[in-house]
Amino acid sequence: MNLGCQGRIRPRPHLDPVYPPARFQRACSLLKTRLGILGGAAAIVLMTAVAYLPALHAGFVWDDDIWVETNSLLAAQDGLWRIWFSMDQPSQYFPMVYTSFRLEHAFWGLDPFGYHLTNIALHASNAMLIWLLLFRLGMPGAWVAAALWAVHPVNVESVVWITERKNVLMTFFFLLSLWAWLGFVDRSSRSRRAWPIYALSLGLYVAALLSKTTACTLPAALVLTLWLQRRPVSRARWLQLAPYVVLGAAMGLLTMWWERHHQGTTPAMLAMNPIERALVASHAVWFYLGKLLWPATLSFSYPKWKIDPADPFQYAWLAACLAAAAGMWLGRERIGRAPVAAIVFFVATLAPTLGFIMLLTFLYTFVADHYQYVACIGPVGLLAGAGASFARRSGWRRRTAAAAGLFVLLAVLAGLTWRQGLIYKDRETLWRDTIRKNPDSFMAHTNLATLLRSEGNVEEAIVHFRRALELGSAERGVHSQTLAHLHYNLANALRMRPDGLDEAVAHYRLAIAAEPGYVLAHSNLGNVFFAQGKISEAIDAYRRALQLDPRYADGHYNLGVALESLGKKEEAIEQYLIATRLAPRLVEEHPRLAGVARGAAAAP
Repeated sequence: MNLGCQGRIRPRPHLDPVYPPARFQRACSLLKTRLGILGGAAAIVLMTAVAYLPALHAGFVWDDDIWVETNSLLAAQDGLWRIWFSMDQPSQYFPMVYTSFRLEHAFWGLDPFGYHLTNIALHASNAMLIWLLLFRLGMPGAWVAAALWAVHPVNVESVVWITERKNVLMTFFFLLSLWAWLGFVDRSSRSRRAWPIYALSLGLYVAALLSKTTACTLPAALVLTLWLQRRPVSRARWLQLAPYVVLGAAMGLLTMWWERHHQGTTPAMLAMNPIERALVASHAVWFYLGKLLWPATLSFSYPKWKIDPADPFQYAWLAACLAAAAGMWLGRERIGRAPVAAIVFFVATLAPTLGFIMLLTFLYTFVADHYQYVACIGPVGLLAGAGASFARRSGWRRRTAAAAGLFVLLAVLAGLTWRQGLIYKDRETLWRDTIRKNPDSFMAHTNLATLLRSEGNVEEAIVHFRRALELGSAERGVHSQTLAHLHYNLANALRMRPDGLDEAVAHYRLAIAAEPGYVLAHSNLGNVFFAQGKISEAIDAYRRALQLDPRYADGHYNLGVALESLGKKEEAIEQYLIATRLAPRLVEEHPRLAGVARGAAAAP
């Protein structure tokens, strides 16, 4: 019978179901790796999005107004040029940040939702970069460290406060530069193709510096990666590191100059001797570690410590730092290099904010959550690595318990982050929460009072202005300029009450006594005199303000009004013309000035 077969029946080839071809094995391994990376990245993004969901409904707070809301550079035709090549920035020279705000302003104007969304996206990107970097350095628990960092509430201040775009953007470029450096080091001894990677790392570092100057600590991180990988730091390697050090130092000097000559921060405002600075720094290190381990009581502004070098108990923090440093160094081979590198990274990255360099915020507090945004990568990575190493050496029951514990920890941290994000709903919510947690913050009382005054709630504003003055006056070594501002703010609120003019005069005089060159205090004192019908005293106050600042347009206008009320019309017109020449906006604010300008132009 013909079965349709030609010739003899050939046996089927043997198929081994246990050992697939090597190429297939590699393909499966690659697919598994890529799926793992995508799954891990998706998990980090999802956790970050859920934890920071309240931030999408937050508004502008504190100095978001000068950085975004009232920043003319974001919409002006020549704004981009001025961002990079002028001193018109309302704060420090961080052109990358202002450029990002300008781009966003073109998309969603002054809707805070878009700015918050960008900050959250940058934060999630930073968490994924941390994961990849720690994995590349061979650190156990790399993904766990990134996940914990992504949802840890100490980072809320950096993510939800729009002004802190400088922090999340700087960190993005900081981590990318570090990644490129690792790629350069891996290739530098074998290929000339490594040098474009080196140039990329250096360029990313410049972008980080132009986002925030604290990126100047990157060279320390680069050296730590070499030490951690037991790579020799040869003369050639030091030469490769030198441009990073020079660029960081140059940007640091520029920032200090900018703070002094553009922001008006003077050394006298923040004077501390070397011992006091060491006490502040040592206390701050333990404070930040404490907030990482127990983040249940976070505040936008913490109480300012009373520093007293004569108190022997205050040296306990410094002694603890020295003991911990000595112990780690002596036992570095026994405990491994990773813990030492993690703690050194933590302290080195915090260094610019520990008190050795004076910051304007030290007027109110010596610590802030956003200062440890990058630095806390070290301790978080260390704890995650220790947990991962313990789990690997344990049985399946302990590993299961460890996984469950990690899930609970992530959920708790995300919940705390959610709760902390709610206080950024608006300015009033933020300042009331800060006062509840830190009732002695004269800065918080001042800002809440200023907000209440602008909303017409004058009586409550005066209560908070008085409290701010009481607290500020009690500060040890309070600077005269700060004291002058406190008197000035209270006087501005008092003059809004019909029966408060005499007390307002007294506080304006106290502001001037503390800071004789306070132009606005002289001018507003003149306004109160004018309201009281004391025209001669008002004119004297206006003239004094203009002696201090001849280009003060509102002062010329106010002087013109006072002179006109005395019938001195020609002198008044002269002042009006000076005012409109200095500030053309006054014509729109005071339409009668347009007639004055036309009359002057028509005169022969």
